[in-house]
Amino acid sequence: MNQFLQQLINGLSIGSIYALMAVGYSLVYSIMNFSNFAHGSVIMLGAYFGFFALTLAGLPFALAFFVAALSAAGVAVLLERLAYKPLRDRHAPFLYFIITAMGASIFIDNSVIATIGPTPKTFPSELLPSFLQSGAIRIGHVDVGRIDLAMFAITVVCLVALVLFIDFTRLGKAIQATAYNMKASALMGINPGFVIILVFAIGGALAGVAGVLYGMKYQVFPQMSAITLKSFIAAVFGGLGSLPGAMLGSLLLALIETFVSGYLSTQYRDLFSFIILIAMLVIRPSGIMGKTAEDKA
Repeated sequence: MNQFLQQLINGLSIGSIYALMAVGYSLVYSIMNFSNFAHGSVIMLGAYFGFFALTLAGLPFALAFFVAALSAAGVAVLLERLAYKPLRDRHAPFLYFIITAMGASIFIDNSVIATIGPTPKTFPSELLPSFLQSGAIRIGHVDVGRIDLAMFAITVVCLVALVLFIDFTRLGKAIQATAYNMKASALMGINPGFVIILVFAIGGALAGVAGVLYGMKYQVFPQMSAITLKSFIAAVFGGLGSLPGAMLGSLLLALIETFVSGYLSTQYRDLFSFIILIAMLVIRPSGIMGKTAEDKA
């Protein structure tokens, strides 16, 4: 029983990071109907922004965290302006967007390797607040890591704030309307171009938060952008374009991976993840909470 509870806690911790990644991924998909595979590179850059703001600039952790989120949002918007807007203006097929996203991801990752280097970097524990330093809190017979608790709490705050923003603000309603029908929303006076920028900014900010949390728990390195595959699987699992689906899919995927690693072997973790992806695409392409549409499969 203790092992089960320990794996459950570990799964919720990893699932919280997946959720931050998958929500940003789903936001872009809901508006533009394409898979932004460059999202992982934004996550990686967010981790580096947070690391250097904390170590080189010497900023307090809270401010470094904010700088990472804001910088990642700027990168995401810049990526949309430079890479995707020209394709939108030409009404290019969605396949071109996917190819461009892959190319942008490769360019960003290799640029980081060429400039910063491939050596992994670790957040210095002495620069982190006491509640984020290594160590565990004993609850009954289960150890809960301080970083795991902080990751889960920060994720909950970010996702609750996002849901409140989407459901109870004019800009949030504009995002919902544009996701439902971009042409109709434009006729109603909504500027789709501004909504797209807003969605990329929100997704980028969440990616920056996820990157810092992931870097604190593990390390910061250029290849960490590959984790976007997990956010893609989580988004497909829960339902592409559905924010609740992205959250649910992320938690379920992380729990499955954690229990497979704990009870079977870590070698089977990714295998089960891709089995889930293939099964969902074959059995229910719209995901658990996604809506069936001809252009979303």
